Amino acid sequence: MPKQKSVLFGSAYYAEYQPTPHLSQDMQLMHDAHMNVIRVGEGSWTHWEPEDGHFSLDWLEPVLDKAQENGINVIIGVPTFSIPQWLVRKYPEIALHDENGNPHYFGSREEHSLSHPVFRYYAERVIRKIVERYANHPAVIGWQLHNEPGLFQNYSHDVFEGFKDYLRHKYQTVENLNKEWGLVYWSHELSTWDDLWKPEGNAQPQYDIEWRRYQASLTDDLLKWQRSVIRSIAPANQFITVNVALDRSAFDEGVSGKQLDVASTDLYFHMQDGMKLPNPDTPKSWFVSGPSQLALQADRSYAIKQQPYYVAETDGGPIGGAGDNYPGYHGQWRQAAWQFISRGAEMIEYWQWQQLHFGTETYWGSVIPHDRKPGRVYREVSELGKELSEAGSEVLDLKPDFDITILDSVESRWGLSFEPYTSEDATMDPHKMRNPEAYNHMIAAFYKGAFISGKQVNFIHDSQLLNLESGEFVIDPADFVTTHPVLLAAGIYITSDGLLNWLRKYVEAGGHLILGPKSTYADSLARARLETKPAKLDDYAGTSYQEFSNLRRKVAVNGTDSMPVREGSAATEWIDCLEKKDSTVLATSDDPHFKQFPLMTTSEAGKGRVTMIGTVPNKELAASIFDYLLSKDTWTANYETVTHSSAVNGKGEHLHFLFNWNWKPVTVKLPEPCVALKDGEKLTSVNLHAWDVVVLKAQE
Repeated sequence: MPKQKSVLFGSAYYAEYQPTPHLSQDMQLMHDAHMNVIRVGEGSWTHWEPEDGHFSLDWLEPVLDKAQENGINVIIGVPTFSIPQWLVRKYPEIALHDENGNPHYFGSREEHSLSHPVFRYYAERVIRKIVERYANHPAVIGWQLHNEPGLFQNYSHDVFEGFKDYLRHKYQTVENLNKEWGLVYWSHELSTWDDLWKPEGNAQPQYDIEWRRYQASLTDDLLKWQRSVIRSIAPANQFITVNVALDRSAFDEGVSGKQLDVASTDLYFHMQDGMKLPNPDTPKSWFVSGPSQLALQADRSYAIKQQPYYVAETDGGPIGGAGDNYPGYHGQWRQAAWQFISRGAEMIEYWQWQQLHFGTETYWGSVIPHDRKPGRVYREVSELGKELSEAGSEVLDLKPDFDITILDSVESRWGLSFEPYTSEDATMDPHKMRNPEAYNHMIAAFYKGAFISGKQVNFIHDSQLLNLESGEFVIDPADFVTTHPVLLAAGIYITSDGLLNWLRKYVEAGGHLILGPKSTYADSLARARLETKPAKLDDYAGTSYQEFSNLRRKVAVNGTDSMPVREGSAATEWIDCLEKKDSTVLATSDDPHFKQFPLMTTSEAGKGRVTMIGTVPNKELAASIFDYLLSKDTWTANYETVTHSSAVNGKGEHLHFLFNWNWKPVTVKLPEPCVALKDGEKLTSVNLHAWDVVVLKAQE
């Protein structure tokens, strides 16, 4: 990849969606807004190939030419997520099937089985035509695979037969499968591979975890195949990416990131009071609320490859349907962009440039509104574009600072989805209780505490530490300790023997391991481990447990001299009934029953330490935990609406980003000498206006 000179800044742009031509005006407006990148083409297979074998490839050339003329780079997306009706009509067998065996009828997107050979044939044909036509256009800098992969689990017949083959190769015999999955339970033992029941009827967690692995492998195979097709044609200096929508049902971000030259993510969030501190609005939604969640999504994006990433889609305007319109306050587009950049983003791209006049997402906000005249959003975006252009390479190659590392596990996300520790519907049949948000909910609870406490976070996937199947270490624990001295494992439910061995070695080498609820409870097949919990770590923790309980109400928490807690600290949703052996108690409760079980303990082990947290903390308790674990934050400790992020840029300079997530202006006294990035003015304090950001550089 060629080295960037500044943050890539732009939007998705679809000239083919416009009711009348508007290309020249649009490109001029983009140029004036200091935009330097667009993404095109990924949703328009019917425009590329109106009929089977009849290609129309020239329509994009004026867009690329005009982009080049205005100094705008182009990323071309291949159009495989939304297929033409003529393909569905000719080959109905490629239809995706849901968990009830029903085909996905045409009229939305991804109605097709992505592994079906008929789809693969036609998809490769159109990809090759597009890449061959435009790979050498000077405006093209990269290619996007598919679009938000892993949207659906695929229950189609060909996939189910492939799953049986996957199991047959892995387990060799049905007898082995029967034993490993415990299929004597409820008379599920197989006598032949054809006895395997279909996943839509499944209630066994061992089946589910393998099904999820197989589904993710299909998505990874899709990306690997598309990458190989493009790479065989496109110049080596053009990058390959895909816009990841985090937490897709059939996607493993820790694995599939290896198929990308640079990771891209789609980061959508609630604006207006959804970005407010100290108490943001948090409506139930598929996209996130609160400044802590913007930072969390950014840190997860960086973790996909442990390097700078692109934001391929984010709020151009209010996100949602016709009845869900909450456009940002003045300054909020700028705040979100700098929050992402402070955590390693090197592209900010809005979805989309022009608000649609038709179609499913007619009321999805964009930079330019329905009347196609630049307005308030365009002015806000233009100011940001100018600022990013002036910052140039100073905000590139950022390596975000962090105080603590959180272990991430896609397989634990799957495991806790199938057997959640909490559910919104207590009346549900316990055999069918599922909660796809359980794992993320726990991680967010701890992350929010770190954010409030002024601590910065790095995520790392378990699959980046070691090969989960073989147990072979990818990163030596002793080396990891030197740069990641504090590691939080909360909700790490699915754990291989290799991972538990890695964690032991980490503690022995001097690491401080914090174990949250539901961690190390199950093995790699989602079987409850035979060992005393925390499995294979109870001796180092000096604490163990056998019982656990859900909580119907919050339980107030008492601190100790070693660990004071903030007012309002409480245990929520879950308690591991910890039993102290030779550990030190850090937190308890006065509950008549649960007071016998400490809520938090710590113990030295090897050269390191293991701290046990036996509950899902509310934000006050979570912040108290990070207050205890790490030194006091000196940047924002006295400002409840202000947060701080920092990073080292490619020049080795230390940058600091201060955000005020509120209407009330605030003056922040700086704990160290800094200069303004914009003009080099020496500062000892900064005035943050409503919804403001200040970018600083540590004074040499």
